[in-house]
Amino acid sequence: MKIYVTADTHFNHDNILKYCARPFDNINEMNEAIIDNWNSVVNKDDIVYHLGDFILGSKEDLESIVKRLNGTIYLIRGNHDRLATKAYEDCGIVVIKKTLKLDEDKVILSHKPLLDELIPLGYINIHGHIHEKRLEDIYDNNLFSKDKHINVGVDVCSFKPVCLKTLKNN
Repeated sequence: MKIYVTADTHFNHDNILKYCARPFDNINEMNEAIIDNWNSVVNKDDIVYHLGDFILGSKEDLESIVKRLNGTIYLIRGNHDRLATKAYEDCGIVVIKKTLKLDEDKVILSHKPLLDELIPLGYINIHGHIHEKRLEDIYDNNLFSKDKHINVGVDVCSFKPVCLKTLKNN
């Protein structure tokens, strides 16, 4: 079993194609590419921590995507995850409130980048939310230092989850 992290898949979100200049002709092409990429690295018995902005749409839309994805999904809700918690749970997703600290790996998972002062000493904040943008182009470097943050949004990770051990070793 391996542990993976990802963020900002934005399944079914038409505007994300323009907003992030994603290299897809339409939302169906994007959805299929992300599903194929996900399943090319994640096995059935793996764990995926999705750090928010999973999907837009109905519970039925959610179900149709989740049933095609390998692994057990843990979701830290993002600003676009607007379905009721029960909708995610009914699809087998474990919903986590706000952040998750993984002591063994010395990481703290969140949707948005955490202020440096909220990151425990010796830990790295793994997050999404900023898509293809660089942390230093958005936030004050005095409050958010790039050596304490790793963005795992699909826009900067080849549209697929990243193995946590690999990420930590780079």
